Amino acid sequence: MANLTIRKLDPAVKERLRVRAARHGHSMEEEARRILNESLTTEPANAFDRLRRHFAGIGDVELELPPRLPGREPPTFE
Repeated sequence: MANLTIRKLDPAVKERLRVRAARHGHSMEEEARRILNESLTTEPANAFDRLRRHFAGIGDVELELPPRLPGREPPTFE
């Protein structure tokens, strides 16, 4: 297992981590490990997956598509 040292951590962040760890019954180290594991293993691989996960709760949307019209005439190069 690797070790990680975090320098210049904002004291307010450290305090929130301490409170969160106490609420979950873990040490600060264990809580930080769980936060890192969760955030890095559940992160979608690409933008499409992120958007899909973000809008998943909305459900399906049925859109009425307008009928296709004929395209314009291609340009002439005369």
